[in-house]
Order: sequence, then structure tokens, then C-alpha cells
Amino acid sequence: MKLFKSIKTFRGGVHPAELKELSESCEFEIMPNPKQVIIPLSQHLGKPAKALVKKGDVVKAGQIIAEQDGYISVPIHSPVSGKVTKISNEISASGFPKESILISADESNELELQPSLNLDWVTPEEIQERVKWAGIVGQGGAAFPTFVKITPQPDKKIDAVILNGCECEPYLTRDYRYMLEKTEEVVDGLRLIMRSLGVQKGAIGIEDNKPKAIKKLKEVTAKYDNITVEILETKYPQGAEKMLIKAVLDREVPPGKLPLDVGVVIQNIGTAVAIFDAVVKGEPQITAAMTVSGYGIKEPKNVIVRVGTPLADVIEYCDGVKDDAIKVVVGGPMMGVAQFDFAAPVMKATSGLLVLTAKEENLHEETPCLRCGKCIDVCPLGLVPSKLARYSQLDRLEDAEGLDITVCMECGTCTYTCPANIPLVQWIRLGKQRVLAMQRERKSA
Repeated sequence: MKLFKSIKTFRGGVHPAELKELSESCEFEIMPNPKQVIIPLSQHLGKPAKALVKKGDVVKAGQIIAEQDGYISVPIHSPVSGKVTKISNEISASGFPKESILISADESNELELQPSLNLDWVTPEEIQERVKWAGIVGQGGAAFPTFVKITPQPDKKIDAVILNGCECEPYLTRDYRYMLEKTEEVVDGLRLIMRSLGVQKGAIGIEDNKPKAIKKLKEVTAKYDNITVEILETKYPQGAEKMLIKAVLDREVPPGKLPLDVGVVIQNIGTAVAIFDAVVKGEPQITAAMTVSGYGIKEPKNVIVRVGTPLADVIEYCDGVKDDAIKVVVGGPMMGVAQFDFAAPVMKATSGLLVLTAKEENLHEETPCLRCGKCIDVCPLGLVPSKLARYSQLDRLEDAEGLDITVCMECGTCTYTCPANIPLVQWIRLGKQRVLAMQRERKSA
């Protein structure tokens, strides 16, 4: 029986086992500073930041050590005080090496802050400048520079802001803990975003499997006539931008278009908290809040760690892995990235670290396609995943392009539901990259 009436949703999607019980009751813990941090210069969508320090330099926590390079870019601050030991290519959680600054941390916790700005009187321009200085990137996974999204564009009319409180990936409970423990900051962060964009209408979309968070959000938002809490069906990928807009506002984002094109800006719960911290507390984004979960970790937690902390340190803080652990994933199980080197660091947008056992991992053998059509039924974007994967395998890039392979958001619902265990999304991801490369070649010809 549904606990709430008027549940909103979208077409397609799946409902995997939620498995949030492992960590949903774990309050945030602040992990001690690591002895060394590895700071990739590219932790965001867009151009990497440009290093301002060199080997041997002494830096303070909160000091800008790499500057924004271009409009779609952000500065990077040192998460610890200490000495720069090296600047080199290092492994990252994405699986690709990235130019990084290595800092040996000292015992000082002194943090360079900016002056606090008054929540009630701060201007849109002051909000945008502070968020830009703080180097905030979206916490929903894409790590898009936040100041760009909260700065009005002259050719786009925005009339609504939606906070994504769905956290529809299994296991992850970071946003849930934010909504319980920092409810006021979440709502005030939304108000700052709305003021920056000059928008009067705000909403928080949240799945109906989080009744405690819904209750707290409704209590805090009751004093604002222009902010609503929208209860959504628990379904994956409810938190995807296009699905969220459809469910909350019943607007369709056309293929190849952005939420801006239908008058909407989407931000994550964690991003709203980061904006509040930057504006009101003067803090740069030097920490990442993340869920550490899975049946392969000895002590699941929700932790706040310094950006640049090696994954191995986080695992050790959670008492290590169990004997039957077989896989470590950064992010959620549907869209996360499996890790092969635990020296990779936590980055600004890291939301989860999962340690999985064989029982949690799909180890079934792949068989030929059954032509059952299940992948088509669940695709929230109305694509034909089986054909796209096949065209990718056969290198038929023009055919894949004709079926809109570049529209795929790689949510993984097709792979999850495939009874033949075909790695559909992995083939589509590969084909999508090839098609995008082909399109770039066409433009440059």
C-alpha cells in the first residue's frame, strides 16, 4: 500500500533492490585527514584547471592551488595544509590517468575562508561569484561547474528550479542523510539557487521510500509558499534530469536538448548544501560526502572526507573488506565505475564507494539475444538498446547514429533487465564515444 497520494513518475525504468538499509541509519562521520592527498586537475566537466603551485611549495587548506582555465572550468583548492611533493599523471577513479598535484599533509587544520555573506541580503551576482570562487561542481555525477548553471543565460528563460532528492541508485544514502541532518541548509541552498537565477518556483523531488526525509522537508518548507516537496515513485532512474522534469513538471526535454531549453535548472541535494556552505560559511569545496556500503565492507558508513583521499584510506577507515569481497565500485551499482587501483583518490563529485560480494554481482554467463524486447520496454528515453549495442559491436556507426545512440544517458536499465546478460550499456557507451568522435571529425573537415 502506498504511504503517499499523488505519486508522480515517468515512463519505463526499473526497480532494483534498494539495499539502503546497510547505511541509511548511519549519521555522517568526519574522517581524519589523510597523510597524503592526490588532487586531479580535472575533477569536473570541461577544461582542466591550471596548476598554480610547484614541487616544494607549502600550501594551506583552502588555498587555491589550480586556477579556472576557460568558462567551463573551476578552480581547485588544497584540501589540507602541507607541502607539494609532486605534480604528475596519477590514476583516477575514472580509470584514466590525470595530471595531479600530490600534497604531503601536516597536522594543521587551519582553513582559509572567505567572509560570510548574509543569507537574506546576498545579491545574485555575489552568489554566482562566491560559488565560482568555491570551485563547486554538481554532486549528481556529471560534475558540471555549478556557477555556470546558476548564472542566467540571456537566451534562456528559466522559471523553475528542482532539487534532486531521489537518490535512486541502490545502496547510496548520502543525500538521504543530508536531508535528515542538514534540512535547513538544503532548503536555504535551494533558495540561493532560485535567487541567483531570479526564479520564483522551487521544488524538491524525492522518492516515496524516504518518509522521514519527506516529513522533515515538509516541515522546513512549510514557511515558503513558492517551494514544494514533490513525492515521486521509487523507481530507477527517477533522479535523471529528464525523468525528474517529466515527473515533477510534466515537461518533455526533447532529444539533444537540455533542461534549460524547457525552462528548468536541476541541482543535486549535495550541491545545494555546498552552495550554502560557500555563501554563508565562506567554505570552498574541499570535502566529499559519500556512502561506503555493500556486503563486502566490514562497517558501512556515511563519511565526509577530504578531496584527494586515496580510496584505500577510506576502505581502511571503514574497517577494511570482508574475505568474500570481489569488487569495488566508485558511485552506485548502476552507473558507477569498477576500480582496479585503490590508490585512486576521492574527487569532488564522488558520492559512493561500494564493496560487493559474489552474491551481489551479476556473474551469469552471457547468452545470445532472446529478442524479448525487455530492454526497449524499460528504456526511459524510448531507445532500442539491443540494436544500438549490436551496431556498436559491428562498428556500424552511421546506423547507431541514426537510432540516436548519442541521446543515451547510460543509466544501465537495459543491462539490468536483460535476461541474456548482454552488457548492453557497455557496448552502447563504446559506440557512443565512437559516434561522437566521428561527428567531431565531420565538423573539423
